[in-house]
Amino acid sequence: MHRVQAHIDRHLDAPLDLEALAAVAHFSPYHFHRLFLAWMGETLGDYLARRRLERGAQRLRGQPGSTVLSIALSVGYGSAEAFARAFRQRFGCSPTQWRNLDQGDRNLDQVAARMAGEHGPSHRFDEGNPVNVRLIDRPAVRMAYLRYQGPYGPALGRFWAETFNPWLATQNLGPVSRFGIAHDDPSLVPPEQCRYDAGVAVPEGWVPSGGALVTELPGGRYAALDFEGTAAEIGAAWAAMMGQWLPSSGLQLDARPCFEHYKPESRLDVQTGVFDCELCIPVAPL
Repeated sequence: MHRVQAHIDRHLDAPLDLEALAAVAHFSPYHFHRLFLAWMGETLGDYLARRRLERGAQRLRGQPGSTVLSIALSVGYGSAEAFARAFRQRFGCSPTQWRNLDQGDRNLDQVAARMAGEHGPSHRFDEGNPVNVRLIDRPAVRMAYLRYQGPYGPALGRFWAETFNPWLATQNLGPVSRFGIAHDDPSLVPPEQCRYDAGVAVPEGWVPSGGALVTELPGGRYAALDFEGTAAEIGAAWAAMMGQWLPSSGLQLDARPCFEHYKPESRLDVQTGVFDCELCIPVAPL
């Protein structure tokens, strides 16, 4: 099912029929439809519609130079009109109205609060604290991961501390890179449907255990930002990359996931909660 979700996110601009997705999951279409509903809590058709609109809303914010039609086509709609009708039904406004909403208020404050899971003070990335983003090329990484689904914020810290780190300690992998992959934008996706993978780089031939799954974190061109702060501040850093840097970069997001990269030498101060990592978003030319 994780493979199916990844396949959908990579091919939102293409037809995605039941038979093809069932083949990805290695089930018959008859069983896959029912299993998907039981596992996801929504039908395949509803899930596809939701993901297309969520990706479209994200691109409207991050690609101000792209037309509504080009964004509609990039997420599988045949016309701007069909996209606009579905968009208004989901978000209560037109794509153009959504694009013209106050980015500072909506992105930096609301997204940061939802990611932090609280409304306390958070670090602001503004004119006095510039977003120092660099472009890098990353190799693909074979990654073992455990998945969490639910609200972002403090629960993610507990997932690392209580679930992922104890599992990792049993794997005898040594000091290797770790990754946190937020598959969903918490300003667009209901908290209970947000997905997050905590992962670690593993060598070829490594055999999964303890409920872990293995996937490939794609390589290629990424925009990267060095972050140092607490869990209450990381949401504002992500929002600054998406809301401040990306729209003026001449680049766009592609279908690869965004992720946190924790290098082997990354640090965590257990008393203050301050940690460091590299925030990476996949980019491609407009």
